[in-house]
Amino acid sequence: MTNTAYGLPTKLLVSLSIGVIVTVATSATYLYYKYWKQDPIPEEWQSVGTLEILEFYPLKSGAPLELAKGTQLDCDVLGLRLEGIRDRSLMLVDIDNVMLTARGYPNMVLIKSKLITPTKLEINAPDMEKLELDFSKLTKDAPRIDIHTAVFGAKVDAMVCGEKYDKWFSRYILNKEIGVKLVYYPYPKATKPIEKYIANETYMMKEDTTGTFNDATSYMLMNLSSIGDLNKRLPGPVNPIQFRGDFYLRMDKDEPYVEDAFDWIRIGNKAVFRKVAPCRRCILPNINVDTAERDAENNPLKTLKTYRCFNNNPHPVIGIHMGLRQPGKVKRGDMLLLLL
Repeated sequence: MTNTAYGLPTKLLVSLSIGVIVTVATSATYLYYKYWKQDPIPEEWQSVGTLEILEFYPLKSGAPLELAKGTQLDCDVLGLRLEGIRDRSLMLVDIDNVMLTARGYPNMVLIKSKLITPTKLEINAPDMEKLELDFSKLTKDAPRIDIHTAVFGAKVDAMVCGEKYDKWFSRYILNKEIGVKLVYYPYPKATKPIEKYIANETYMMKEDTTGTFNDATSYMLMNLSSIGDLNKRLPGPVNPIQFRGDFYLRMDKDEPYVEDAFDWIRIGNKAVFRKVAPCRRCILPNINVDTAERDAENNPLKTLKTYRCFNNNPHPVIGIHMGLRQPGKVKRGDMLLLLL
């Protein structure tokens, strides 16, 4: 038979159709196994450096928790945890339940905290009396949801901590008796939806990776070689912790921005992570963590924009977001390993 369709022999059209179906099926299978199926944990690793700085922030936009040398932190699905205190499980909101951060209130970076007992924090700030917060008392009853709020558009519910905390933070942030509320994340798992910009950049992101009140994911890693390269371009060096990462890697070889290509990452003996997205930057790193002053020249963000913007996105990239794939404990000085 020589019947044709669209000018092509019927047999040829059938063959082409079968080829298209096979190609689509093969691609779908590849994507399923690469991105959607639970990936097996790698067995072979290569050491590339050490965890030089480990930071932990009980209050979103506050200063990092004071950690004694050798302190081990637990890595679980919600983020870093020390005893009963969890990373970024506290957040400030205004009277309309809108999130407050150091982007709008730079003096927040001077709010310090230290561990008194396994469940109790001492909180302090310039010209303020000390404030104690016992997490065990917050959670002694079944968690109750008092407010609906959001982290950059990602909706999340939260629990109000109490009037005495609201007054303390209102006085410090606004110099008023009211206007600020301290809220707590009481859930044992992630409830915040994936942010749209992250969802558009990766297939690796999972619903359980969004953390507590974190901007995007429960873990973020910085390469100190990348910050070193950035500092060579700046009028004055930036303190690495202005990027508010959890993990700061000291590479065995000085390789700036090599983290862009990371995939599987292990820290210490057991904790395993997977890169889920690049970390795009806002104005927060422009705030000096010692003085709470904004950089007059809008650095380091201004300089980053000159060479670290990609895919027509105006927000420059430095650092990577990660999702936990295997729980474990980490401490400063641990080896950092990559998949061979």
